[in-house]
Amino acid sequence: MELISLRVHMKKLPLLILLSIYCIFAMPAFAKCNHTDTQTAISAGGCFWCMQEAFAKVPGVVKTTAGYTGGQVTSPSYDDVTSGGTGHYEAIKVEYDNCKVSYNDLLGYFWHNVDPGDAGGQFCDRGQSYESAIFYLNPTQKKLAEASKQRVMATRRFDTVATKILPAKIFYPAEKYHQNYYQKNPLRYKFYKHSCGRSARLRAVWGQQAGKTWPSNN
Repeated sequence: MELISLRVHMKKLPLLILLSIYCIFAMPAFAKCNHTDTQTAISAGGCFWCMQEAFAKVPGVVKTTAGYTGGQVTSPSYDDVTSGGTGHYEAIKVEYDNCKVSYNDLLGYFWHNVDPGDAGGQFCDRGQSYESAIFYLNPTQKKLAEASKQRVMATRRFDTVATKILPAKIFYPAEKYHQNYYQKNPLRYKFYKHSCGRSARLRAVWGQQAGKTWPSNN
């Protein structure tokens, strides 16, 4: 009886009041993602050409930038970084819509695009500048990155997980010719990627999960 009475009273309320009541109760469901919420993630996974291609294809990613970070040299060049001694990594900055893809999902894509057990670089690219790392920008990212590393370790696929988790430093965009190299020079890029054995090694390490985010059932 009380429910019927409530419905009768609701029918008598002016439309404006009804809309106001609806908004009050409906707002929490839409408050989180009712507009573009662009955030940033930075990581290093060997050749930034390949990491840029991997992340650019992720739904919800707005922009990717190849660059250098983690070191002590200001505005380094490609030659500076690959020659060693700068402390910088070849890295990728990902700007993404947090309403469409989460940071944790991006961590899944990151791990499944690198060989976490490789402490000397990635695939055919050797040296410190090609090592893998996650650069956190805030405490929340640090917590999620550390948890994701534990998750990878728990798979027991690797004797050790060499990927570092480090505080973010200044990110320096790479030279223009490096940006979106996989699109500008598709034949050279495909030859390099195949010759480097990247795809084959990822399949060997991750199987069907290679290149993807975490399994959907987890």
